[in-house]
Amino acid sequence: HMPSVSFRSALSLHTCTTLTLSSLSATRRGLPKPKMSENGVVPRAKVLTIDTMNPTVKNVEYAVRGPIVARAVELEKELSEGMKKPFAEVIKANIGDAHAMGQQPITFFRQVLALCSYPELLNDSTFPEDAKSRARRILQSCGGNSMGSYSASQGIDSVRQDVARYIERRDGGVPCDPDDIYLTTGASDGIMTMLKLLVCGEGVTRTGVMISIPQYPLYSAALAELGAVQINYYLNEEKCWSLDISELQRALDEARHHCNPRALCIINPGNPTGQVQSRECIEDVIRFAAKEGLFLMADEVYQDNVYADGCQFHSFKKVLFEMGPEYSDTVELASFHSTSKCYMGECGFRGGYMEIINMDDEVKAQLTKLVSVRLCPPVPGQALMDLVVNPPQPGEPSYDNFIKERTATLSALAEKAKLTEQILNTVHGISCNPVQGAMYSFPRIIIPEKAVKEATDKGQQPDMFYCMKMLEETGICLVPGSGFGQKDGTYHFRMTILPPRDKLQILLNKVKEFHQKFTKHYS
Repeated sequence: HMPSVSFRSALSLHTCTTLTLSSLSATRRGLPKPKMSENGVVPRAKVLTIDTMNPTVKNVEYAVRGPIVARAVELEKELSEGMKKPFAEVIKANIGDAHAMGQQPITFFRQVLALCSYPELLNDSTFPEDAKSRARRILQSCGGNSMGSYSASQGIDSVRQDVARYIERRDGGVPCDPDDIYLTTGASDGIMTMLKLLVCGEGVTRTGVMISIPQYPLYSAALAELGAVQINYYLNEEKCWSLDISELQRALDEARHHCNPRALCIINPGNPTGQVQSRECIEDVIRFAAKEGLFLMADEVYQDNVYADGCQFHSFKKVLFEMGPEYSDTVELASFHSTSKCYMGECGFRGGYMEIINMDDEVKAQLTKLVSVRLCPPVPGQALMDLVVNPPQPGEPSYDNFIKERTATLSALAEKAKLTEQILNTVHGISCNPVQGAMYSFPRIIIPEKAVKEATDKGQQPDMFYCMKMLEETGICLVPGSGFGQKDGTYHFRMTILPPRDKLQILLNKVKEFHQKFTKHYS
């Protein structure tokens, strides 16, 4: 029989006993002993830890906003705090963010968006009448005549109709059904959505997706997140980053031993490589997809960014339909466009669309359900997409200025593409293919063996080591080629051509000086 004790003492004894037993149990299981706080209470373990989180997320990498960019942000802060550096500013040439690099927005687009955002301005006589009529049309398509309302999940009906008419004009009259148009939060949202529909299976039946190497890291990141199998096919650098069907076949045949290849992704014009595919190449890709039973995904966000003589943008849909019913009635295709690139550069509005061709009706219903979960894309982005596909027309008040701004932007990009190629090719140890389109150069660099060894000893990729050194010494932020993929033993970096011409020339000369100094130091 135990002597009587107070309730508080008994509770204390019980708590201590429980804690001791708990600690013993943890120790016997090989777990660390729980740490007590100052008041003797064991803190609750976190539900979400690095060991208990979704493991596929840990496999996701996105070089365009990776460790180089994180260090660039730190350097900007250090400069603002008065720390001395060998440079006065950080130049971020790592990302295709046109307006951040100084490109001016198209006046008409911003006028209409201002009117839509603040309809009181419709009474302001300083706005042209065509901008006002366009704003009224967009607002009439919005719930409560406000861009602050949700839209239909697939996007505003009138915008999808305008996108369909734009595609028909672009493709020389090939019909387009607005019901096949899905407005998206930038092209990346549509790409991710389509991959979600495609990925299934386990082990050797797991979906494989073919992506170009070098590739835009959205694709590798999305496939890692979804647990899909990445199938690499290599572009031919010696032939201006061209695509060889024999290489597609090699990659596909090897992949079939360990996964179920179901989709082929094409970026045209290319990112990061800047090539523009010929019509013959697109026909070959379509025949290959038909023969091998692959779903085609055509990333065409740079379709207005074509600079090189003899190059022309051909949409996959147009070529598909011109090849006749054998292909146009059977090959499944999703194509993507965006407000973020071309001459618009309106990255922050997150506008885009995808068009689906030959999709199974039951799958299409599932696609519509999937996009409805996210309610709708941003309505201002949808409004901007409408203006891109339905800009001012001849005879309207804004037409002449629109054409002037559009032409000036694209002409400047073409000039800077040529300048980039010319200057980089004057550097011993750097070779740069012609920048035929898009917004980037992807030059090959020779890194001395001593530098390769030092990088390896530090656990870094040699081109990451190179780009980090360049950042620390010049303030120029580039993305190492290893973030996009490249053939073993080759090294590259990606650099945008977006800075103003004078700043781009300074940047290129700094790259030239750095490479010469780097090579001399490690030779």
